[in-house]
Amino acid sequence: MRIKDTHKQDAIISATVELVNEIGFVSSSVAKIAKKANVSPATLYVYYTNKEDLLVSTYIEIKKKMSDELLKNIDNTKPFRDILKDFWNNTFDFVSKNKGLFQYAEQFSNSPYSDLVNQSELEKHFEPMMRILQKGIDQKIIKDVPFEILTVFIFYPVMLLSNSKVCKKLTMDNETVETAFNLAWDAIKL
Repeated sequence: MRIKDTHKQDAIISATVELVNEIGFVSSSVAKIAKKANVSPATLYVYYTNKEDLLVSTYIEIKKKMSDELLKNIDNTKPFRDILKDFWNNTFDFVSKNKGLFQYAEQFSNSPYSDLVNQSELEKHFEPMMRILQKGIDQKIIKDVPFEILTVFIFYPVMLLSNSKVCKKLTMDNETVETAFNLAWDAIKL
């Protein structure tokens, strides 16, 4: 059995993201991904059982990175609105700095491959955020609606605003980000 090398694994994930974003899921073969990562196809199979496993694992890694960034420097002693704004800014920062990862994740979540993800396992990475949202509901600061609805109104605007293909003429400066946050806040607050 070969020992796994994190540099090779990172190269494989990066190559997967680049290639899928460039030519799509169907056209991205294991051989093409391995070539782009400068590893042999046999090496790729040391890390992943097949193409499906690679695509799903890449998505999960992106979501883990995103949750780590979203929760970065969150101070639970702040007022709820400020905590939510920190989530917002962290998410905006991650998406705007990692456009390729975001593009891959968006494509993946709208593909049949998304059915292969163990959602309950993935949700564990976002539990601290869900606990904070529940606290806001319990304190009657935000609306008591399912988390899926809350997260759409909180974070989906960030995703769209960060997408230069969607918002071609919008300059994402501090004022625009603040305005967008205030609109999202107005949608969920009581």
